[in-house]
Amino acid sequence: MKTLEKKLAGDFNIVFSDKELLETAFTHTSYANEHRLLNISHNERLEFLGDAVLQLTISRYLFDKYPKKAEGDLSKMRSMIVREESLAGFSRNCQFDRYIKLGKGEEKSGGRQRDTILGDLFEAFLGALLLDAGLKAVEAFLNQVVIPKVENDNYERVTDYKTALQELLQVDGDVLIDYEVLKESGPAHAKYFEVAVSMNHEKLSSGTGKSKKSAEQEAAKNALEKLQRGS
Repeated sequence: MKTLEKKLAGDFNIVFSDKELLETAFTHTSYANEHRLLNISHNERLEFLGDAVLQLTISRYLFDKYPKKAEGDLSKMRSMIVREESLAGFSRNCQFDRYIKLGKGEEKSGGRQRDTILGDLFEAFLGALLLDAGLKAVEAFLNQVVIPKVENDNYERVTDYKTALQELLQVDGDVLIDYEVLKESGPAHAKYFEVAVSMNHEKLSSGTGKSKKSAEQEAAKNALEKLQRGS
């Protein structure tokens, strides 16, 4: 944690008063479960809080930046900014993936680079920062890490992968496209879904996400990429 603390101070001018809070934010459930006798806290509750403050901050940013956009357009833009893939990218950009504590099994299975884990980590960090330093500190961090990325990547152009996949598959006529939930796990405030997409009952691909909609979008995106590769 000392190396992480130095990085946060040097890169973002963030110094945690509550060191245990920071450590909890970077502790995955798999690590806590492997060390139950030590009664270690994990980051799921902080993730819940971080998700809320992230939604609020990004909503306010979009509301101010696009005064003429309708509610539906703002919602689509926000969903792209706070989706799992985007949050995982922010975590990697901050090099948070280097510091998360994972259980041995999760580590071996590639959990350190899994979007679900890194997206949750980013939200947990925001939750910890909110408790330790307040809303202004969270806004300052997001203005440094997220907002420039949003503006550079132009999230105004929202990609609807499900629609794109449907248009590609139905170019020669109607086909049956179906999305099926393969797996649902996690507590109520931190659900995890795995969804498969099929065409005429033949599976094309699958995807994961923190909601059925995000998992469906990920499955559609993976199917598009697979079809475009011709495999």
